[in-house]
Amino acid sequence: MKKTNLFSSIFLLSSSLVFGQQITIGENKGELTFEAYDPKSTLVVKETTVTKAKFPFIDVHNHQYAMGEKRENTDKLIPEMDLLNMRTMVNLSGRGWTRDTDKATQTLIDNVKNAGLYPGRFIIFTNVDFDSINEPGWSEKAAKTLEEDVKVRGAKGLKIYKNLGFSVKNTDGSLVAVNDPRIDAVWAKAGELGIPVLIHSADPASFWQPLNQFNERWLELKTHPGRKRDADKGDFSFEEIIDQQHKIINKHKKTTFISAHMGWYPNNLPKLDSLLSAMPNMYVEIGAVIAELGRQPRTANKFFTKWQDRILFGKDSWVPSEYSTYFRVLETEDEYFQYHKKYHAFWPMYGIGLSDEVLKKVYYKNAIKIIPGIDKTGFPD
Repeated sequence: MKKTNLFSSIFLLSSSLVFGQQITIGENKGELTFEAYDPKSTLVVKETTVTKAKFPFIDVHNHQYAMGEKRENTDKLIPEMDLLNMRTMVNLSGRGWTRDTDKATQTLIDNVKNAGLYPGRFIIFTNVDFDSINEPGWSEKAAKTLEEDVKVRGAKGLKIYKNLGFSVKNTDGSLVAVNDPRIDAVWAKAGELGIPVLIHSADPASFWQPLNQFNERWLELKTHPGRKRDADKGDFSFEEIIDQQHKIINKHKKTTFISAHMGWYPNNLPKLDSLLSAMPNMYVEIGAVIAELGRQPRTANKFFTKWQDRILFGKDSWVPSEYSTYFRVLETEDEYFQYHKKYHAFWPMYGIGLSDEVLKKVYYKNAIKIIPGIDKTGFPD
């Protein structure tokens, strides 16, 4: 009995040593990290190269910080836009990125002036200075500045950065909530002026989750550790920030809000469906979330078809070569293709194959409907 047990133990030990050893695979001998693992699919399916949108489109989520400083910066954009079939770019960073109020105002003026040199090609949004929110009279001053930016300086909308909810602080060091009552005058003024508010609140919910093997944004957080959020260290939770945004949308029903990045619910379209149903003044744009849509093509197609009047095209970062991913997901029915950034999405995507009617609304009709001053020239009926 003892000999049998001993033999079994030796067999199991030797087996584990044999099967547990590293098998040589190619040049790297099987020694590979998760970050480096980048398998090439052997699947043979239709591949459609789409470098130009099927219809002229409006990108409602773009950032050009230098277009007003030197005309050659804008001159360079035009041919790049033409190659993509981008008719109009919305520059959300009208005031640039500076804490100098006078310089920011001049930047907005320059941006609007420079945009005027290219009729129909650029729309400029303004921004709010939250650094002085604790100063007396800030609410009235911010609302007045917004009015002047629109009526005098030519801005066509308002962009709210995610620093509201992340880094803007009260005098006691606590974070200023997105729905802080001091900002109500700004939301109300936007409604009064008839301009939309494109608002970015929070980040993907995974950024608040533990950084472990179950977090599907693990690679992004490992390579970009500054994106990790922690409610235990003073940050608002994902749910808190999103709820704060929804409270202002519900409170200011006469103001049109465009929730950036599909309100960070592109991975939960049933939830987003309920939000759009509950808040008629809420629109969404698809910047930086195309990978989420591409992994659920049938569900996404149904969602876009249902909410075709409330979804706008946006990209966010200006990398012309990446637009083809958006076009391919929206326009084709291709299967199993990769996103352009592995750390954003290690899963393959599929084309959702939107109809021409829906594409036209997403590409330009919805933007023309809610953003004043867009030149309709060049857009089909």
